[in-house]
Amino acid sequence: MSDGAKPLNPILTPHLFSKLEDMLLELLRSLDPNDWEKQTVAPNWKVKDVAAHLLDTQLRGLSISRDEYVAVTPEGSSPGELVAFINRLNQEGVRVYRRLSPSVLISLMELASKQNCGYHQSLDPFASARFAVSWAGEDKSANWFNTAREYTERWHHQQQIRLAVQKPETDKSPIMTRELYFPVLDCFMRALPFAYRTVPGVPGSFAQFNISGDCGGSWYLYRDKETWKLSATPCGEKVSEADIPQEIAWRVFTKGIDRESAKSQVRLRGDTKLGLGILEMICVVA
Repeated sequence: MSDGAKPLNPILTPHLFSKLEDMLLELLRSLDPNDWEKQTVAPNWKVKDVAAHLLDTQLRGLSISRDEYVAVTPEGSSPGELVAFINRLNQEGVRVYRRLSPSVLISLMELASKQNCGYHQSLDPFASARFAVSWAGEDKSANWFNTAREYTERWHHQQQIRLAVQKPETDKSPIMTRELYFPVLDCFMRALPFAYRTVPGVPGSFAQFNISGDCGGSWYLYRDKETWKLSATPCGEKVSEADIPQEIAWRVFTKGIDRESAKSQVRLRGDTKLGLGILEMICVVA
C-alpha cells in the first residue's frame, strides 16, 4: 500500500465455528414452544425462520462448495439479479425447514454444523474461494475471507435469536465476547473501501472508525490519490472519527436497526458527513 498505509491481517475463523455452533445448539434446545414464534429484528423472520435459514444455508453451502453440486443457477449475472436469486433461495429454504418440529430441526442442525465446521477447517485459507465476498466489492476472494463472511452469518443470526428471546446473560450476550465477536466486526469493516467508493476525499487524509467496548477496535480508512484503502495503522491527516457502540454495530451492518436510531448513538468528530457514511454500509447480501 502507498504512502505508508499498512494492510490488515487475514481473519482466521475456522477454529471458532465449533464453539459458536455448540452455543447455537444449546440455545435452540433451551427454547420454549412460544420462543420459536417470537419476532426478530429481521422484519420478515421470527425465531424459527432464522433457525430454518441457518440450517438451509449450511446444507446448501456444503452441497455447492464441498460437493460441487449446483441444483439451480441465477438467470442473470447483474448484482440485482444475484440478490433477487439469493433472496428467493433463502425464502424457499425458510418455507421448507420451518415446517419441521424443533426437535428434528435441531437434530439436522447438529449434523450440518459438524460437517460445515470440518469443511471450513479443511480449506487452504489463502486459496481462492468458490464465492467472492460481494458486499466488500470483491470479484475474487481468498478462502479466509469467505469463511470469515460465513462466520459473520452464523454469529449475527444467532444473536438475532438471542435478542428476540432475551437469552443474553443480563445485558450481555454470551457470544458477545472478544474471541467470538471481534472477528465479526473485523470482517464487516473490510467493506469500508467499497462502501466509500463514490465518496470524495482529500488525498493523504484518513477517517477513523471505532467500535467501542471490550470486543471492538479501530479501523483506518486512508485516501490515496484516487481510492480509499484500509490501513492497519493511522496514516496521513485525520479528518473524521466515528464511535459506534459494540451493542449496535452488528445491527448497523446487517440491517437490524434503522439509520436514525443508530445515528443517535454514534459519536462524531471532524467531518461528520464522512463519518456518518458508515451507517450506509451493509455486510449481507439482501
